This record gives sequence, C-alpha cells and structure tokens, in this order.
Amino acid sequence: MASTGPAETPNGRILYDVGCDHAKIADPLLRARHYDPAHSPFGAPQMTHEQRIPRHLARLGLTPADVDVVFIGHLHFDHAGGLRELHRCGCGAEIHVQRDELLAARSGEDAAVFADDLQDDAGQPLPFTVREGEYTLTPGVRAVATPGHTAGHMSMWIELAAGPPVILCGDAADLQENLDDEVAPGGLWRNEHGEGEALALQSIRKLKSLAQRTGAQLWPNHDMAFWQALPPCVGLPR
Repeated sequence: MASTGPAETPNGRILYDVGCDHAKIADPLLRARHYDPAHSPFGAPQMTHEQRIPRHLARLGLTPADVDVVFIGHLHFDHAGGLRELHRCGCGAEIHVQRDELLAARSGEDAAVFADDLQDDAGQPLPFTVREGEYTLTPGVRAVATPGHTAGHMSMWIELAAGPPVILCGDAADLQENLDDEVAPGGLWRNEHGEGEALALQSIRKLKSLAQRTGAQLWPNHDMAFWQALPPCVGLPR
C-alpha cells in the first residue's frame, strides 16, 4: 500500500497520495470483483482497518476535514483508492491531478486504475482540480513532472522548516535500486516499444539532478527498508 503523510505548511496541509480503498479489500464481494486473478494481475494487497487513511490522520491529531490539498501523484488503485473514503469523511480539499493522468485513467488503458476510485458514493465524478505541467502548490512545495510509470506521474519537492528538502518520488522511483542503479520501475505506461521506459529513466535522472542541485533527500515510495529507517521525528504515520 502506498500513502504519504501530510506536509503542513504556513498555507495549509497537503496530502500526497491516499493509499488503497479499504472496502475493496475487506468486503469479499468487492474484493472478488476488483482483485479477481482472472482479470487483475496485481492481487489484493494486505491492508488493515488501522491503515485506512482517516486512521493515519487521526494518529497525527487530524481529521480529513483538516486537509487543504490532496495531491495525487498518479491514479493507480494503491495511490488514489482512498479518495472516496476521504470524501465521505468530510474532506473538502482540492484534489490535484494532471490532465494527462486523468485522461489516461478514464480511457481504461491503464489496468491499475479502478474507475470507481474516481467517483463518489453516488457514482458522480470526484471534483478534481486538473493541472498541466509543473507548478508551485505553495512556497516551498513544488510539483515535479516525472512521467513514465504513468502518463502524468508527478513527484513533489518539499522545503522543510529544518534540515534538507525532501523529494517524494512517488512511483517514479518506488525502490532505492531504481535510483541507485537507474532502472525503471515496474509497470510502465505504453511501453510496447520502450517509450515508457525511456520516459521513466529520464524522470529518475531528473529527480537525481534536482536532489543534487537543491541538496534534497530522495524518498522512494514503496521501499519498506527505507521507510522503516526514517527517524520518528519526520512525523509520518507508521
């Protein structure tokens, strides 16, 4: 499961990605529908009630209503699945997503996107704030274009109040080896002729260059050894 804690800034709280939809894992009928091995190559992830995104927020003394911006790096089920629950729990935050990412998700070409993750409980499209290209969310927080894993993947550069900046790589580099060895992550967008791999490698090198220029630390998204080594003071939910 992928989810990152909120960055608190003088201009509000920004949540990067929201993890899986717990209901699709816990409910046997929904689980069979979304993770049937005959149709889904991914299988159902392991996720407990305590790992639901509202529970993570509660451990930080926050509620979904306290989040001001939800920034979706990409729309795969393990990064955007929690949107519906956040909406249900009173989160009225803007939901930022790239136009290319949303168009690709709605096209049905990307099997790792669940169409109903992009809808509320009534089946209506969630109110996305659609952006194009790189931009500053607030001073010290910048959206960084890193396509390849998906059509409109975005990473995030964050300037901290103390210590070096942090770059949330998302799935542009989901493991430390992607960064160290400059190998593309698994599951690339439209990679029949290597286009996705070429984009992914460009994005990895871009992130490493940005880190070198700004003195930032690169945080791979799915590397459990990396996350477990982080000191508790970073304030992320464990």
